[in-house]
Amino acid sequence: MKLSVRTPVRRRATGAVVAALVLGGGAVGCSKGDEESPEMTPAAAVAKAAKNTEDITSISYRMTGRTPEEGRIKAEAQMRMKPDVAMSMKMTALDQGADGKAEIRLVDKAMYIGGGAAAAKEMDGKSWIKFDMSTLGDDALGGGGAPGAGTADKNPAQESTFLTGSKDVKKVGTEKVEGVETTHYKGTVTLDEFRKTLKTESKATREQREKSLEQYEKLGLDALTMDMWVDGEDHTKQFRMQGDADKGKLDMTITFLDYNKPVTVEAPPAKDVMDLAEMMGDLKG
Repeated sequence: MKLSVRTPVRRRATGAVVAALVLGGGAVGCSKGDEESPEMTPAAAVAKAAKNTEDITSISYRMTGRTPEEGRIKAEAQMRMKPDVAMSMKMTALDQGADGKAEIRLVDKAMYIGGGAAAAKEMDGKSWIKFDMSTLGDDALGGGGAPGAGTADKNPAQESTFLTGSKDVKKVGTEKVEGVETTHYKGTVTLDEFRKTLKTESKATREQREKSLEQYEKLGLDALTMDMWVDGEDHTKQFRMQGDADKGKLDMTITFLDYNKPVTVEAPPAKDVMDLAEMMGDLKG
């Protein structure tokens, strides 16, 4: 993905990154629940899977679909939530041609976006740009902020929990996802309805899910259609979110490949990194 100091970085490389962070993950629990009984309602099954998101420590996942501004994207990522947050993602914006590939790393409270050889040509040989998440807020860079600023530390398992706010969730049937038997549920939910369900949650859970809500509101979404595939251990194996945002259609599917396995993320070599904070300081000077 092309990174140029002459073009607002957030408009090319960061838009898809923000979307990836917003959508980059779903619900996989780490504690085994009881097997679903025949009497369990669709709403109860969805709620049980959502509850299992709270103790997850790490995930690896695949993401495909369309975002309102970036068009079609695909990505594979791994993320650690505990004891600290770290993420590594390789993403392609399919509608941006040769400029559409990027690698994103989040480690030690800094976000790194790698643009490969194309970026190096425009940044004095440096192929990575660094955003310090602890110093760049939402008002930085003309209001765009660093990609994911304020949301990078959120548990990415929150998105599929939105279905708990649906008043029409139903069981579609049983299907195999990545060779795993799952039960498919579907429903619609407004962001206001989901927010009401947070009143009974713990403070930590409520704050995590509020962060997810805020990101969808920034996209101009007020309602979502959701599909959720739950495996036999009450973990969400896959989910799909669809909605009409201010600038286009959102349609993303996240499939979980593994969870609670060790995740190690390293910062790129310093010689290959352009620090955005230092660059902005030089420009002000």
